[in-house]
Amino acid sequence: MLYQSTRSSYVTDDVHALLTGLAPDGGLFVDPALGAGAFDWRECLRLPPLGMASMLLRHLLPGITEMDELVRRAYSGKFSRDELTPLVPVGDQYVLELFHGPTSAFKDVALSMLPQLIRAARGQLGETGETLILTATSGDTGKAALEGFHDVEGTRIVVFYPENGVSDVQRKQMVTQKGNNVSVCAVRGNFDDCQRGVKLAFSHLRERSDLHLSSANSINIGRLAPQLVYYFIAYARLLGMGRISLGDRVDYVVPTGNFGDILAGYMAKRLGLPVGRLVCASNANRVLTDFFRSGVYDRRRDFVRTSSPSMDILVSSNLERLLFYAFHGDTDAVSAAMTKLDTEGCYAVDGAVMDALREDFAAFCCSEEETAETIGKVYRRCGYVCDPHTAVAFHAAERYCAEAGGCAPLVVLSTASPYKFPGRVLQSLGQSVPENEFDQMDALHELSRIPIPANLASLRTAEEIHLDVIDRDRICAYVENAAKGDKR
Repeated sequence: MLYQSTRSSYVTDDVHALLTGLAPDGGLFVDPALGAGAFDWRECLRLPPLGMASMLLRHLLPGITEMDELVRRAYSGKFSRDELTPLVPVGDQYVLELFHGPTSAFKDVALSMLPQLIRAARGQLGETGETLILTATSGDTGKAALEGFHDVEGTRIVVFYPENGVSDVQRKQMVTQKGNNVSVCAVRGNFDDCQRGVKLAFSHLRERSDLHLSSANSINIGRLAPQLVYYFIAYARLLGMGRISLGDRVDYVVPTGNFGDILAGYMAKRLGLPVGRLVCASNANRVLTDFFRSGVYDRRRDFVRTSSPSMDILVSSNLERLLFYAFHGDTDAVSAAMTKLDTEGCYAVDGAVMDALREDFAAFCCSEEETAETIGKVYRRCGYVCDPHTAVAFHAAERYCAEAGGCAPLVVLSTASPYKFPGRVLQSLGQSVPENEFDQMDALHELSRIPIPANLASLRTAEEIHLDVIDRDRICAYVENAAKGDKR
């Protein structure tokens, strides 16, 4: 299968797109014919979760061989639930819990798979050099990528996270990571600074013959493709419950920052899955809400640090892929919009294009006060404990249904365990908050009786290994040193 850059006519096959991550012109790789080829989505729904993943990935990445075995290696024994992402009734809605993997966040679904895909691609192409995986994280991607790539032969991984921009638990998950091929570094700045630095490193270092660069962020199609599976899992579970009939539309509410998680739902819809509307739920950094409502994407605003840090993003990279499809493959239009975003900080989309996008997407935002209120409200009404990101989605779901005067069967995507943000959850539930984050976990367990995930409980005694902190303009230099095996 050929993948094309969003910004030009540059094309490459799916195996090379997976390995390079980012196109040479700075664009993202897309399948320009997504949905035009035959894909039996009905058959996919009849399969168990691992079978669904295999079928979807064979369709999206047909150049990768032995996909069934790669999927088995990625998921077997690593998730606490056989269905990977269980669907749980909560009040009148359904919650798709994406946090039952090895790092208790939704990124595990994709980042358990990506190392298997990259290793297979390297083998098929006969690559002998080391592949350097560059990753920027707003909280969850970092640890999930580290968990997937640590000590994987032929790879080295570098993760950048914003200093003071992730939760205490998220930070400790990353800085305690062991592995001979691992580097983790805090950046004095926010996630957008980290993401911008990683993209600059790609452009500056791509021509070096001794470096093979790739990414674990959702700019990599191999990271994005596995995320489609849980939309199919949710739909199949609703069928199994008798809640819907085959062909009924289902709406999905997705807390999103970099737009990858919700874009996977759009891709599933293009493959035929009966997705109704995709509700984009933003926190106080409401750049996506404003875009869908006004047609203007404007990052020229104050950056807000919130209790849902994985969504503290002002430049949502995967929106570029949606623009490619919205502009019917007009790469000049996409490139012009991205240039304006880089140089002027904003771009506008034609009203007719936005009207078409609003057929598929709705958008709502949630303040910090509303996030805390929603955590408490959901617990009091339904006895369900959710993390701040999921609370943002619950709030958006409530507003969406009220504004629409009702909605199709609705699935709220829950992206992280509440134990990753125990202090904020306790505070929102009106409880006293111990100073130590592990005492906070214990207090939340005492209240909720939900087991503390073993991977988080083990952090209590883990040694902090990665203590580097750099300015944002030092990211390229740090990457070059890491490529030599120097972690400083």
